[in-house]
Amino acid sequence: MQGIRTIRCNLSRFVILARTHLIFSHFEPTHFANLTVERPLSSKFSTAFSSFSTSSLETPITPKHLKEPEECSSDNDDNGSDMENDDDDDDVRGLNLSDDGLFQDAKTIVNILQESSDNRVEMKSKIEQCGVKVSQELVLEVLSRVRNDWEAAFTFFLWAARQPGYAHSVREYHSMISILGKMRKFDTAWVLIDEMRGVKTGVSLVTPQTLLIMIRKYCAVHDVGRAINTFYAYKRFKFDMGIEEFQSLLSALCRYKNVQDAEQLMYCNKAVFPLNTKSFNIVLNGWCNLIGSPRESERVWREMSKRGIRFDVVSYASMMSCYSKAGSLYRVLRLYKQMKKIGIEPDRKVYNAVIHALAKGRLVNEAFNLMKTMEEKGVAPNIVTYNSLIKPLCRARKVEEAKGAFDDMLKRCISPTIRTYHAFLRILRTGEEVFALLEKMRKMGCQPINDTYIMLIRKFCRWRQLENVFKLWDEMSENGISPDRSSYIVLIHGLFLNGELEAAHKYYTEMKEKQLLPEPKIDEMLQTWLSNKQIAEGQTTESRSNQCQTTELRSNQLDCSQSREQTRGIPRRSHERNFIRQAETRKVVRERGFSFWEP
Repeated sequence: MQGIRTIRCNLSRFVILARTHLIFSHFEPTHFANLTVERPLSSKFSTAFSSFSTSSLETPITPKHLKEPEECSSDNDDNGSDMENDDDDDDVRGLNLSDDGLFQDAKTIVNILQESSDNRVEMKSKIEQCGVKVSQELVLEVLSRVRNDWEAAFTFFLWAARQPGYAHSVREYHSMISILGKMRKFDTAWVLIDEMRGVKTGVSLVTPQTLLIMIRKYCAVHDVGRAINTFYAYKRFKFDMGIEEFQSLLSALCRYKNVQDAEQLMYCNKAVFPLNTKSFNIVLNGWCNLIGSPRESERVWREMSKRGIRFDVVSYASMMSCYSKAGSLYRVLRLYKQMKKIGIEPDRKVYNAVIHALAKGRLVNEAFNLMKTMEEKGVAPNIVTYNSLIKPLCRARKVEEAKGAFDDMLKRCISPTIRTYHAFLRILRTGEEVFALLEKMRKMGCQPINDTYIMLIRKFCRWRQLENVFKLWDEMSENGISPDRSSYIVLIHGLFLNGELEAAHKYYTEMKEKQLLPEPKIDEMLQTWLSNKQIAEGQTTESRSNQCQTTELRSNQLDCSQSREQTRGIPRRSHERNFIRQAETRKVVRERGFSFWEP
C-alpha cells in the first residue's frame, strides 16, 4: 500500500508540474518603466415585513463580494458554517467613508471613469482637470467601486501615483493587484509587485500577503501549478516557508474548489510539512463545505483515523456542516452526541451547524432551544447563527418564524448581513415586494452587492418583467457597482430566453469590449442567431427583388398583348416597328434572368 501511495503521489506531482510547464518567468525582475498592458488604456410577505424595524444601526454594514467572475453567484452555502465570512475581494474593500468631502470626491472620480470608459485619453484628461486631492482613503474607495473594470482602475491607479505628495502604500498596491488578478492580468500584477520591491527606493513593500493574493487569484482560475510556483517564490523574497504558509496555500486551493489538488499536495509534502490536524481540517472542510460531498468527507475522516490524526472541534464542525447541508439530521445529531461523549466542547460553528440542521428539518422550537443552550454555555450567537436559522425557515416558507428570528436578532443589536436579506429576497413574489425590501435594506445600512443584483435580475427575467431588469441594471451603475462577468451572463441569458435577441447581442458585445471572458454557450447561441438572421435578411431581399422583377415582367407582357391587338389594323411598316420593339423587350427580359416568355 505504501508503494502505491508513493506512486500516486509522484504521479500527482508530475501532473501539477506538467500543467505549469515549470513557468517561473513571473518571478524575474523587470522595470516598471517597461510596463506593458494587455490592451491600450483607452401580499403576504409584504404584510409580514411591514413591522420590521427601520431604525438605523450604529455600525453600517460593509458590502461583501462573494465570488469570482466565472462563478455565477448562487449564495447557496446554507450549511451553517462560518464560511460566509470568507470574502474573495477582501483586498479591494472600500472604507465606508464618513467624510462627505471624500465621498463626493470618490463619486466624482467614479463618474468620470464610467462615463469615459470607451475613451482612455478623455478619461485621463478629465481626471487631471477634476481638481480632486488624492489620499489613501480616496484611492481605496475608488478602486473598490470600479474593481470590475480593470482598465479604469489601473488608469486611475497610475494617475494617483504621479500626484505630488502622494505615494501608494501596501494596501493600495494589494487592492490593484487583486483587481488585476481577478481579471487574469497576471503579467501586469507581477510588474506591480516588482515595483513594490523598491529597486529604486531601496525599501520593499512586498509582504507574504502580497504573494498570498497572487496564490488565491491563480487558485480562483484553477491554475494550480502557478499557485504552487508562487508559493515557492517565498524563498526569492526571503520569506519564511513554514507549516503556516503551506497551510495558507492549502486553504487557498480549497477555497476555490481545488480540493483534490490540495489533498495530493498535502500528502506529497508530508516529509517537509508533517501531516497534522489543521492540514487535514483544511482539506476536510474543502470536501465538506466547498464541494459538499459527504462521500469524500467520510473518506478523509477515515484516513485521519487510520493515520492517528486527532479529531478536534473544527473536524466535527466541518462534518456536521456537511451533513447539515445534505439534510441528514440524524448524522448531525449523532456526531454532536459523540463529540460531547469524548469530552470535546462544542463551539459556535458546531452549534450553528446543528441549529441549521434542526431548522432545515422544520424543528424550529428545538433550534431556538439550542440557541438558548449555547448562551447558557457562554457561547453567544452571532449573525451566522441567525442566518443558519433564517435561511432554512425562508426556504420552508415559514415567514413568521423567520421574521421572529430577524426581530430577535435586531433586539440583540446584531446587524443583518446581505445574506440575511438574500434569504428573504429569494422568496418574494412581486416586484413591489422586492423594491420595498431593497429600500428597507438601505435604511438599515446594508447596500445591495453584485450578488444581490444577479439574483434579482434572474428573478425578474423569469417573471418576464424586463422593465424591472433594466431598472436594476441602471441602478447598479448609479450605486457605483460595475457589472462583472456573472452579471452580464445572467442578463444576456435572461434577455435571450425572453426573445430580446438584439438587446442580448448588444450587452454581449459590451461585455467582450470590457475584456471579460466570453461564455461559450452564449457565444454559440448568439452566433447561431446572427447566422439565421443574415440568412433571413438575404432571403427577404431576394424575395423583394423577385417580386419587383415579376411585376415588371407582367407589365411588359401586358404592353405586348396590347400591341398585338393594336397591330391588326396597322399598316405593315408600323407592324414591323412593333415587332422590332418586342424583340428588344424580349432581350431585356432574358438579360434579367427570366427563362419564360410568352410572345
